[in-house]
Amino acid sequence: MMPSQSTDIATDAVRRAVEDAVQAPSVHNTQPWRFGISGSRISVRADADRRLDVADPDGREMLISCGAALYNLRLSLRMQGFEPVVRLLPDPDRPHLLADVHLESQRERAGDEVEREYAQIRRRRSHRGGFRPDPVGAGVLTALRHAAEQEGGRLIQAVDAHVKGTLAALTDAAEHVQQCTSSYAAEIARWAPAPTTSRKDGVQQGAYPRQTPRTEPHFPARDFARGQGWGVEPSDDDGTLRAGAVLLLVTGDDTPAAWLDAGQALQRVLLRAAEHDLAAVYHTQALQVPELRAFIRARFCGD
Repeated sequence: MMPSQSTDIATDAVRRAVEDAVQAPSVHNTQPWRFGISGSRISVRADADRRLDVADPDGREMLISCGAALYNLRLSLRMQGFEPVVRLLPDPDRPHLLADVHLESQRERAGDEVEREYAQIRRRRSHRGGFRPDPVGAGVLTALRHAAEQEGGRLIQAVDAHVKGTLAALTDAAEHVQQCTSSYAAEIARWAPAPTTSRKDGVQQGAYPRQTPRTEPHFPARDFARGQGWGVEPSDDDGTLRAGAVLLLVTGDDTPAAWLDAGQALQRVLLRAAEHDLAAVYHTQALQVPELRAFIRARFCGD
C-alpha cells in the first residue's frame, strides 16, 4: 500500500521543521537537543551530555536553548500550513522529554507575520562584540516586548544609567570569578575548538573577536580566544563601542517549563529583532553565579 499524498506532505513538513529547529541559538552553540519523529509527531529531548556542567549545572540554559529550537519548529510548521499542538514536559518520569508536538489540520496559507518571522531563521546570528552608538527605536523595542509577551515572557529594559552600570559590574564580577575557576576554563576550551576543527558545534573562531571588546558601560565578553590569537580581527572603525539596549527577559516562574517558555520567547524576540537588522549578545555570566542571579532577580526583575 502506497502512503497517501497527505502523509507524504506531513512527513516532508516534519523533516523541514527539524532542519529549521536546529538553526536556533544555544549556549556556546552546544546544540543540546535531540528530535524524534514518528509519523506526524515530533518529540523534543534535551541531550544532557551537552549541558554545561560547570556553568549550567541545573540545565536552565540548556532548556532555554531547547525552547528556542522548539519555537523554530512551531514556526516552520505554521509556515508550511500546519497547526502544531504542543505538550510541554508530557512525562514526569522522563524529564529530558521536553515536548511532544503533533501536527493538526493543514491550512491554506501562513499569515504575513509568520512569513516575516520565518524569513529570519537563517538570517539571525548571535553577536559577541559591542554595538554602534545608534539607539534602538522606541517602536522596535515595543515590538520586541510584544514578541516576548506572546510567548509568556516579559522584557524589561534597563534605562537608568545606574541600573545598567550595576548590571555591567555584576557581569564583570561573575566573569572574573569564572575565569579564576579551572573547571570553567576547561569547559570554555571544550566548546571553543581550535580553528582546524571539523566540528560543527561549539563557538567557531569566526563567531567571536580576537580580543574581547571594551564597551560603555562595560559588559565583558567571554574570552573564547584564550590568548591563542584566534577570532576575528577588530575593524579599524570600531571606535568606542556601546553595550546597546540592555534588556532582561523574565518569566513568571523558575521551573523547567518556564525555562522552555523563556527560550521560545527569546527566539521570537531575536527573529523580530533580525527583521530590523538587529542582533543580540547574551551576557549571562552573572546568571550563572547563584548569589548574583538571586540579587538580579530580586532587585531588577520585579513588576
